[in-house]
Amino acid sequence: MLKEFIFFLSRRITWGKFVNCGQTCIAPDYILCDKSVQGKLIEKIKETLKEYYGDNPKESPDYERIINKRHFKRILGLLDGEKIAIGGEHDESTCYIAPTVLTDVKPEAKIMQEEIFGPLLPIINVKDADEAIQFINRGEKPLALYAFANNKKIIKKIISQTSSGGVTGNDVLMHFSVNELPFGGVGHSGMGAYHGKHTFDTFSHKRSCLIKSLSMEGVNKLRYPPYSQKKVDWAKFLLMSKVNKKKLGLVLLPFVALVAAVILKKYRWELAGRGLQLALTFQRLCFKISSRLQGATFTYTVR
Repeated sequence: MLKEFIFFLSRRITWGKFVNCGQTCIAPDYILCDKSVQGKLIEKIKETLKEYYGDNPKESPDYERIINKRHFKRILGLLDGEKIAIGGEHDESTCYIAPTVLTDVKPEAKIMQEEIFGPLLPIINVKDADEAIQFINRGEKPLALYAFANNKKIIKKIISQTSSGGVTGNDVLMHFSVNELPFGGVGHSGMGAYHGKHTFDTFSHKRSCLIKSLSMEGVNKLRYPPYSQKKVDWAKFLLMSKVNKKKLGLVLLPFVALVAAVILKKYRWELAGRGLQLALTFQRLCFKISSRLQGATFTYTVR
């Protein structure tokens, strides 16, 4: 089971990390794994690289180059002092850096302090999922997070206890390909999201509009100077806390009921003619009015 798991994991991570020479914003930046599986994982990644790019990736038509010499030098600088398990070959004249895997990388290492955006893959050892979660949460929120496990409960645990722009379980990059899912970051990794309707929402401004009547100007006297203690008291009354709103609701509830009774009496035949639906609609309206007066709110939640 473990052998099969590492086989699938290595193929998917190798593809996602080294596609476009690692120059994608959602490429895996590092691997967190138990030290007992590190050797097996490296062996499978090496076999996978040979399958994807041949014995010499430099000659492969499917392996790209670093975008320019400035980034070439920046990426090479991240290799200083690190232990190379796979790759490491490079050629400045063509901006070529071989697919490279690093082991025994320390959390405080230079390569762990910035987005790599290149074909370097550090492996950091952790004991279990809990330690992996702690490691992730110590850093900035990533644009993408990838969790691999045979037990989906572990994946759900990692999702529930971390924060990131997006998540793919048992694969990499693929959440970006689903148009129905919003794609974007959180915190340090960005703001907003796009894809389908989410793009429209992100680039749309919710414009607040309030249009009032020019009548009942006397009501506005409360907000106009000169100010007095009486005006202040009235303002406090109108802007009172939820507790006081409940008291106000209890005071006004009989008035609402009285108005409802008058309307029902006056228009009883018309209401009877329209049937039960109109009566129920009116009942719900009265309930909403009284609930609003008592400080109730009507909203929805997004989880």
